[in-house]
Amino acid sequence: MLARWITAVLIATLGIAPAAAGPRHVVELFTSQGCSSCPPADVVLQQLSGDEEVLALGFHVDYWDQLGWKDTLSSPAHSLRQRDYALRRGDDRVYTPQAVVDGGGHAVGSDAGAVSRLMGAPLPVAVSLDRKAGAVSIGAGQGRATLWRVDYTRSASVPIARGENRGRTVTYVNAVRGLTPLGRWAGEPASFALGDCGAANGADACAVILQAGSEDQPGAILGAAD
Repeated sequence: MLARWITAVLIATLGIAPAAAGPRHVVELFTSQGCSSCPPADVVLQQLSGDEEVLALGFHVDYWDQLGWKDTLSSPAHSLRQRDYALRRGDDRVYTPQAVVDGGGHAVGSDAGAVSRLMGAPLPVAVSLDRKAGAVSIGAGQGRATLWRVDYTRSASVPIARGENRGRTVTYVNAVRGLTPLGRWAGEPASFALGDCGAANGADACAVILQAGSEDQPGAILGAAD
């Protein structure tokens, strides 16, 4: 895998490596229960969720809700996050299913090959999560970023009664229910309290991501742990 080769080069030449036990990439799928082209992308996300090198997250948008079926996992905050990514890129590309990789490039979420090709160098900052201690540790690196706790639902099977997917029951994985800022990181090793993992309504699990930029201008994801 290209990402593993790049990791080996970084270790050999610079002595830099991402967190050994954490995911090396983050894939955010912007999807909707009301979108007929989304179920194949939901399957791709499910497959990615089984890859220990990938943190796969489903962000259900709400702009399909007015077309016959209200997505039971949707949030206007997810639609706003997708638009904010497009504004930062400057391409105005907002669509479903859209996969954003490591807070940067995007591809049609059902195109597994295109999503994989966006996975270049691994995340550069080591992040580790100790659930027992309720703590997150971040190594040294460059730049400034916010550490976010991402609360999500591991799995939800939803029978869809109306809209483009009426009559189907679709299983969704890692559906995001809330993002909570845990603190700011400025390049030095640091530790943060995890707080109540899975505290968001409907969530039963959590992960953390270290992301440059701000809430309304999300930048590159520098590290992650789950």
